[in-house]
Amino acid sequence: MRIKHYSKYIQLSVVVLCIMAIGACSDNADEIILKPNGKVADPAELSAGNSTVFMSSVFAYDTPAPWVTGSLMDRFLAGDKLYDDPRIANQDDPLQGGLGPLYVGFSCGSCHKNAGRSYPTLFSEGGSGTGFSGQLAFICKQNGTFFREYGRVLHDQAIFGTKPEGRLSATYTEKTYEFPDGEKYSLVKPTYKITEWYSDSIAPEDLIIDVRIPLRHVGMGQIMALDPDELKQLAALSNYPEYGISGKMNIITERNKSFIGTGGNKAQHADLTVELGFSSDLGVTSDRFPLEVGYGQSQQIGFSHYGIQISTRDMENVDFYLSSLGVPARRNVNNAVVKKGEENFYKAKCQLCHIPTLHTKQDPIALLNGTRLPWLSGQTIHPYGDFLLHDMGPGLDSHYRSGLAAGYEWRTTPLWGIGLQETVSGHTRFLHDGRARNYVEAIMWHDGEGAVSRELFKRMSKEDRDAVVTFLRSL
Repeated sequence: MRIKHYSKYIQLSVVVLCIMAIGACSDNADEIILKPNGKVADPAELSAGNSTVFMSSVFAYDTPAPWVTGSLMDRFLAGDKLYDDPRIANQDDPLQGGLGPLYVGFSCGSCHKNAGRSYPTLFSEGGSGTGFSGQLAFICKQNGTFFREYGRVLHDQAIFGTKPEGRLSATYTEKTYEFPDGEKYSLVKPTYKITEWYSDSIAPEDLIIDVRIPLRHVGMGQIMALDPDELKQLAALSNYPEYGISGKMNIITERNKSFIGTGGNKAQHADLTVELGFSSDLGVTSDRFPLEVGYGQSQQIGFSHYGIQISTRDMENVDFYLSSLGVPARRNVNNAVVKKGEENFYKAKCQLCHIPTLHTKQDPIALLNGTRLPWLSGQTIHPYGDFLLHDMGPGLDSHYRSGLAAGYEWRTTPLWGIGLQETVSGHTRFLHDGRARNYVEAIMWHDGEGAVSRELFKRMSKEDRDAVVTFLRSL
């Protein structure tokens, strides 16, 4: 088990002082936020208002927001422990039991170490270093329905007495290209295959595979607190025919209600999917998902009656942990190269989808057991994303639908914290399946609605392209 030095985090976290000229402290327009050195923070540094943390170490994504104190810190630590501690295949252990019988990781932290992204390795390539794949494979039939013996996610791990559903492997094709100034770059395209099916094999022509690596858990609470009216306005205004851009919302149904999706690669979630993650990824049952993940499979007859393995109260502590994580402050905002890169970011029209500034709603969000978080309300935030769906072209088409999102449509990835991914997770692999090995490759994979920005970036001088990368590293 990993030990965290929270006293160190708290000391390094931003000190928040609310000086209210008018109104409540929830409106960060009326707040003065001091950095650890006592200086007033530049507004451009405040990625998430009062949830901004001035942390750039390996724990930059995994530090509580400054308002997490007292009993809230107790809940944060309880949720963090459940998030990080390995589950075991012991049904009588209420805190760590319940793993399996099918799973893809033994804890949330096994794929989101330090709340980041695991390296996109496959079991066939030696795994993530802990024996399992660092990628998640969504599978369905060509008509979009699911296979009865498998469900929507391929589980490549199983406890004793159960077989993994299959093994994911990949082959890679690399092509080299050239910028107009002669600098070379290359793009790697993966082709995925599933073998060792536990039941009847599925023919490749009958199968759709959508492979994804874990997202950074940055700004999760703020994403849930986004102002829905602002999102509707963005969708209505996100129409730039001169650049081929037209974003749309993903409307999804959860718990028999319709919501604007904001979470996930395809904006396919309206909550933080804590219960779904424990069920599908770890095989742990809860009040919302009381059946074992392999329920209905021919091999799961004996594993279907263990009952609830984690309480709703504990699930909400994990929900609170994720919602109350601080967002790393922007760095080097007054650096000349960073400023030049920001100018070039705008020249390439990247800001039309990676919108710098949004706001959270005034009504406090409620966690899955009813706890409300007023600290997330009324904040000006800088996620650099519009949370809308955009056509990213045939090269990134997974052919897998999520709600209203077609296979070629992806949610604009919020860029906050992206500059610290290498520090936190040890790699610069980007896009949904990690095929982009660095910032430049991620940009050059843009097509469809991102084609104009890609071409504008491509035509820049190397100095200007490098400045854009330097800007991204400041986020």
